[in-house]
Amino acid sequence: MTSLDGIAALDTRGRVGVLTINSPPVNALGHAVRLAVLNAVQAFEANETLDALVIACAGRTFFAGGDIREFGKPPLSPNLPQVVNVIEKSAKPVVAAIHGTALGGGLELAMGCHFRVAAQSAACGLPEVKLGLLPGAGGTQRLPRLVGVSKALDMMTSGESIGAAEAMNLGLFDEIVPDHVLLDRAVALAGEKAKTQATRRTRDIVPEIPPADDFDRYLTTHAKKFGKLPAPRTIVQAVREGLPLAFEAATDFERTLFLDLMNSDESMALRHVFFAERDVLKVPGIGSETVPLPVSRIGVIGAGTMGAGIAVSALQAGFSVILVEQTEGALEKGRNTVAKILDRGVSSGRLTRSAADAALGNLQPSLQYHDLASADLIIEAAFEDPDVKKSIFSAIDKIAKPEAILATNTSYLDVDVFAGATTRSEKVVGLHFFSPANIMKLLEIVRGKQTAPEVLATAQILAKKLGKIPVVAGNAYGFIGNRMLAVRRREADQMILAGADPYAIDRIAEDFGFPMGPFRVSDLAGLDLGWTASTSKSATIRECLCELDRRGQKTKAGFYDYDHNLNPAPSPLVRKLIEDFSAREHVKRRTWSDQEILEGLLRPMIEEGQKILDEGIALRASDIDVVWIHGYGWPRWRGGPMYYGAKMNWLPA
Repeated sequence: MTSLDGIAALDTRGRVGVLTINSPPVNALGHAVRLAVLNAVQAFEANETLDALVIACAGRTFFAGGDIREFGKPPLSPNLPQVVNVIEKSAKPVVAAIHGTALGGGLELAMGCHFRVAAQSAACGLPEVKLGLLPGAGGTQRLPRLVGVSKALDMMTSGESIGAAEAMNLGLFDEIVPDHVLLDRAVALAGEKAKTQATRRTRDIVPEIPPADDFDRYLTTHAKKFGKLPAPRTIVQAVREGLPLAFEAATDFERTLFLDLMNSDESMALRHVFFAERDVLKVPGIGSETVPLPVSRIGVIGAGTMGAGIAVSALQAGFSVILVEQTEGALEKGRNTVAKILDRGVSSGRLTRSAADAALGNLQPSLQYHDLASADLIIEAAFEDPDVKKSIFSAIDKIAKPEAILATNTSYLDVDVFAGATTRSEKVVGLHFFSPANIMKLLEIVRGKQTAPEVLATAQILAKKLGKIPVVAGNAYGFIGNRMLAVRRREADQMILAGADPYAIDRIAEDFGFPMGPFRVSDLAGLDLGWTASTSKSATIRECLCELDRRGQKTKAGFYDYDHNLNPAPSPLVRKLIEDFSAREHVKRRTWSDQEILEGLLRPMIEEGQKILDEGIALRASDIDVVWIHGYGWPRWRGGPMYYGAKMNWLPA
């Protein structure tokens, strides 16, 4: 075996060369790897004793894409299109041996090879659109030639991966084989092709070009999905205008579009989010020396909407769950909720029937705290009342085994108060799930004054097993997300009193990219959260609405009027109520521009985010961005509130 550049090794099996790239962790196609591949392929070309080449990767995956850290920086030669072209133009057969994932540039390189053999467990895709980009190394031209225009557009505009079997059926892979024989079969195929000097260049396939109307229909059909994002539409443009051109001209056109997208606001924001989601795992005081605690059995106290959702999330991740309630009726309702959620997973195809049944079989409903004695982690998901929660912690502290972690799902309250009700404050942590807990990806991990590093590390590992993105937050009212949400709600309420139309505020928020504006969100959650008729004094707009039994979607009337399908419509009654309330409170009303509304809604909450950062409640500004993207629907392509605030010069430099 000959080592090249410390990254590439060129081995020989008879007259077949085997190029193995080893650049952990995912063999990203950064400059050093591209150069190593290019040098190795050129060395193979010049070697008269070798008739064919297999390109493979060491470690857990084939090339998993480009090195995103290079994006937006001055280009370094060779670029990936140059490397792929050299591979494709080889006069001797080149076979890609694909295991793990071939993503982005990795799949583009594989499509530049003459033949592709994949392990049964392999997957592939072109996810560039998720970074606001298009495949820039010939992907928009080679993929349609291999799988057809329609499927190629679906893969590229969604960015989703497909498995080896589907890729084989589409013609993207030539063979799929058991994982353990991948390299042997790739070498054998290379040898077979070498005997006939067979090279099959993807670029030489004559593409079937649909009529222009098909592209127009595709854009119309996916208009809502694509929204305002330029990348999906530019992908369609690259295919539509590129396929009729000579291949070199088409890839030049693709490259121009790629570079334009790379410099777009959307792509820069999406790349910021990509790194932000990885940085949240970096927590001071937690390193390789921190030994997490074992967790296999989880207790959940409270079988309401949140508790049932947490239980489902844990069950689907393979944990056994003890679900505790106070009454038989509440417990039965909670168990039924768990079963219904799992059934919906089967109906949607997210779960198999056997997996759902196995998950439900791991649920132990109970009316006794004593059944929690075997739990490694106990999560309190009771009503948001500090006295109730404090009494629960005091009780379970006496029952739980000494090494068990005690967690609260509180949205706002002081975690240290609950820790103080126990004899193990170092084992107490906040685990703030977002509703619905079995779907929402965010998990705020709230660090109390005494929370031990190994407890935080355990919470991070738990989050990963549950499919969540964990963000560590300090212990303060509302933590990160809800503290900022309270400011946004306050500002929205003040604006409608001062003359801004609530429906205009929602429209502007949704045009910005939020799935719902603040008043539609309030109606969905229920305006009567925390409200009681006996203490209501018409002191706020919300109290006035609740007193009129306009409590949101549940009563088909809140800030909006709702029809039987819960479609919202502006309410003249609510507009009049707001005007009368403003007059009563002597609030001066005025006309608001769309820009004033947007800034009035966002800037105060972003400034609150800066305070959260300054106080050390958030470790990084980008952590706040992750919280709002995954917990509150901030549009990913706008980079998060702190990223946006810095861009708008609303924050100190």
